Amino acid sequence: MKNYDHIGVQIPQVWLPRPGTDLPKWAVIACDQFTSQPDYWQSVEEMVGDAPSTLHLIFPEVYLEQPDAEARIEHIQTSTQSYLAEGLLVPFDGMVYVERRVSGKLRRGLVLALDLECYDYNKGSHSLIRSTEGTIIERLPPRIRIRQGAALEVPHILVLIDDPDRTVIEPLGAAKERLAPLYDFELMLDSGHLEGYAVSDPELEAQVIRALEALADPAAFAQKYNVGPEQSVLLFAMGDGNHSLATAKAIWNRIKPQVGMDHPARYALVEIENVHDEGLAFEPIHRVLFGLQRDVLAEMAAHFGDDYSYAPVAGKLEMTFKVDAAAGQVPQQIGVVTPEGFGVISLANPTANLPVGTLQAFLDGFIKQGGAEKIDYVHGFEVVCQLGAQPGNVGFYVPGMEKGDLFKTVILDGALPRKTFSMGEAHEKRFYMECRKIA
Repeated sequence: MKNYDHIGVQIPQVWLPRPGTDLPKWAVIACDQFTSQPDYWQSVEEMVGDAPSTLHLIFPEVYLEQPDAEARIEHIQTSTQSYLAEGLLVPFDGMVYVERRVSGKLRRGLVLALDLECYDYNKGSHSLIRSTEGTIIERLPPRIRIRQGAALEVPHILVLIDDPDRTVIEPLGAAKERLAPLYDFELMLDSGHLEGYAVSDPELEAQVIRALEALADPAAFAQKYNVGPEQSVLLFAMGDGNHSLATAKAIWNRIKPQVGMDHPARYALVEIENVHDEGLAFEPIHRVLFGLQRDVLAEMAAHFGDDYSYAPVAGKLEMTFKVDAAAGQVPQQIGVVTPEGFGVISLANPTANLPVGTLQAFLDGFIKQGGAEKIDYVHGFEVVCQLGAQPGNVGFYVPGMEKGDLFKTVILDGALPRKTFSMGEAHEKRFYMECRKIA
């Protein structure tokens, strides 16, 4: 494999399903989606059946608390070995240019491998590859159990670059007629269309590397963000799959004393996307509390004191209008969905720059003290309204953030509050497609 250590990039060997595979059954959505909607995953299971599929290589998180967890992990590892032994997967050396059409938008990406030696998910990190939100260490063990015994990785990780001049990915789209097609099909359950093309032309590969090198140039970086030379370059910022990449890093740190630095587990397969891509939208991630044990609004009122006020509204449209219109302003506005109806919380003198940060800090304590049985993070206006209106639940609707602010915010302020933004709604998330050997 070709390594470009100075920018944390490897040109990978990618494994794809052999010709003739039913690709609409092969590709399934990221495992951390629809975690409060088991019906979605039941539909996926019914569609796939026993056909070759990435469904058999991943652990949908909707099932994490089920008693058959170990059996699922064993099935994943068995399926991985059998797919390789049966020749179901075939290798290709090179990057993959990806086009995803969904919800009337076209989103472009590039599949490559990132060097985990250039990544640090810990708070205060100044690494070349950086988390955009805090990593919850407690979420890693089940992921570690799956990956550490696996021969393949099947990633759903999306990593962002800040490329306003569109120098890295977009030229590949312009040269698409020079690229050999690898796959072209409709994704299941109305999730759009996916195309992939081989980037095997040495000239195009060199062009990508030169463009990434230019983004990583320290002088250009300092000028771009108006920072001093003491600020370390941030080239790659996590978009989706933060805990999956952290899992890969944790395993790599664990095994590298035994296997040495020249080992495939040092790298992780990802898709990079340009934060300036017109097809890429940042969507807010809302909160739902399940199994309320105490009055959460009363406790919020006590917690925030005179800075807190609550007003009922006529319906969900008025709620979302008020919250979205106040984005970036103080007082901060947060929507509330309960079985009794809709309302808007107003918070003067907030404790964080974003409403989601102010809310999350309170909810962390509320959950820790047994105020609710669990919390989930959901995408989509209709989902938070549907789940929040169920007995024993409450939903919180939060505004989104401007995607153009992401890199400078992370550079200057560090990681964002947990689950601040989502790259699209749930059905727009990355589908598993490419594989890479890690053992």
